[in-house]
Amino acid sequence: MKATRSWAEPYKIKMVEPLFMSTQEQREGYLKEAGYNTFLLRSKQVYIDLLTDSGTSAMSDRQWAGMMMGDEAYAGSENFYHMEDAVRRYYGYKHVIPTHQGRGAEHILSQILINKGDVVPGNMYFTTTRLHQELAGGKFVDVIIDEAHDPVSEYKFKGNCDIQKLQRVVDTYGAERVPYICMATTVNMAGGQPISMENLKTVRAFADKYGIMIVHDMTRVAENAFMIQQHEAGYSDRSIAEIVLEICSLTDAATMSAKKDALVNIGGFLAMNDPELYQKASNMVVVYEGLHTYGGLAGRDMEALAIGIGESVQQEHIRARIGQVQHLGQMLREAGIPLVLPIGTHGVFIDAKRFLPHVPQDAFPAQALAAEIYADSGVRTMERGIVSAGRNLETGAHNFPELELVRLTIPRRVYTQAHMEVVAESVVSVFEARDKIRGLKMIYEPTYLRFFQARFEPIQ
Repeated sequence: MKATRSWAEPYKIKMVEPLFMSTQEQREGYLKEAGYNTFLLRSKQVYIDLLTDSGTSAMSDRQWAGMMMGDEAYAGSENFYHMEDAVRRYYGYKHVIPTHQGRGAEHILSQILINKGDVVPGNMYFTTTRLHQELAGGKFVDVIIDEAHDPVSEYKFKGNCDIQKLQRVVDTYGAERVPYICMATTVNMAGGQPISMENLKTVRAFADKYGIMIVHDMTRVAENAFMIQQHEAGYSDRSIAEIVLEICSLTDAATMSAKKDALVNIGGFLAMNDPELYQKASNMVVVYEGLHTYGGLAGRDMEALAIGIGESVQQEHIRARIGQVQHLGQMLREAGIPLVLPIGTHGVFIDAKRFLPHVPQDAFPAQALAAEIYADSGVRTMERGIVSAGRNLETGAHNFPELELVRLTIPRRVYTQAHMEVVAESVVSVFEARDKIRGLKMIYEPTYLRFFQARFEPIQ
């Protein structure tokens, strides 16, 4: 008799979408056409798509039913008020402004709060967040704990903020130059690593001492809440909804890409408690997104978002969602694949430096590995390393991050455990032939967020 019982997804399949099964010869041709950038592959060329969990989740029957109740009035859509009620109920923020997706919220917030010469400390950068901060004249400063940069450390809360690093920022620049502290739940670039409630409370006390706001990047807050429930003392008997609400209560404002936790294909919002900040954001959203009661979203999308927020904090949903990630991670770990540990919440992150130790970082090992996995099986993954890190604004040189990763990001409620087994087999197959991988050179580089559109060719 097994010590633990097997588990299955807490839903049944009502509709299926056929997948295209390509040959290796076809895939090698597709890769060449795409400049060895998995972002430039066409969706129909992909078998199992682990590029991102952003906007790729499967919506529930309740969400699809809600789409039929879209109130497409230009002003005062009823669906906006349903979304506003959901944000207040589950997250606790008093005011909410819809945006087309998370980076719309980041842009508005950065333009309102950041002045030229400001510094924004945060628990590791995220690509779009940092760019919006820089375009507004600010500078991002990483204050995450050192364990976050160590892929083999198994510390449970590698997303935590290092208070001593935060103190050095204030001592160096002055509290008046720090418009806010950015706290992400969970930390994507560290491998989907959570923060602890204890750490967030410490950051809150620090922020109060110096009169600094805390802005919450809450894209995967429910996943972070699950990790707190499972691993932090005093929270095992608390519901996901209760923990989410407590996390949000310790922050002043939030940016949300609802395309992750909230289980929708498009949408996001900016939320806050300060009425003056809300008025400024309401003014700004009209310029860049749309009226403050739709912000670039159709009424039907706001309705699906409102329903998705409620579904995202359900215990069985979040347990199965993270359970599938852990299942894939465990299969790869048992096969000896070098991973970021502990396994995160939204994806499994392969350590490309240890996977391809013979490929120097400026030959883009993670980009090369992502291409090789696709060529092997049609599984699309993505790079999170030197390409994503971009260039130093002052010197123009590559930023060389400690972590050089390939992210296997699992969409919510989309794939079965059998799909995860196919993925694991492909990664193991590539690992066994890893000595043949020689790296890439970049032949086209866009100005911003180069990982989306850069093109490469193999080094001979």
